[in-house]
Amino acid sequence: MSDLSPTATATTAPAARRGPAVVAGGIAAAVVVSSVINGIIAAVALAIGAPDDFQPLKAGSYIFLTTVGVLIGAGGWAIVRKAAKDPEALVRWLVPAVVVVSFVPDFLLWGNGGAKGVIALLLMHVTVAATAVTAYRKVMPLSA
Repeated sequence: MSDLSPTATATTAPAARRGPAVVAGGIAAAVVVSSVINGIIAAVALAIGAPDDFQPLKAGSYIFLTTVGVLIGAGGWAIVRKAAKDPEALVRWLVPAVVVVSFVPDFLLWGNGGAKGVIALLLMHVTVAATAVTAYRKVMPLSA
């Protein structure tokens, strides 16, 4: 089962509730893990020829944007979890759609980052989504 396109059958049971410290810890872990992996992606991209001055591959940029993305994702996840009749079905198409939409600004940076820089950014988006969804599933499960 892929975290980005879950195949689990939805249930009508209410989602299990975790305490705020557990949720905050899971979200923080997603930020840290995503940022570390994104650092590796950035280092590899720069090592293979992405422009050294490509700002999105600088730690300050991607750590900030990773944090924002994980926090916004957590808010969206919480809304889907609470409001959707079938949150599993909604997440199954919503997560990939949001990731694809998040690619649009990356392609607009093609002139500055070239193929290597933009591909690194695309991989970073997928990394953040996969890591965050894994964390959300653990600390904010969609069903019991």
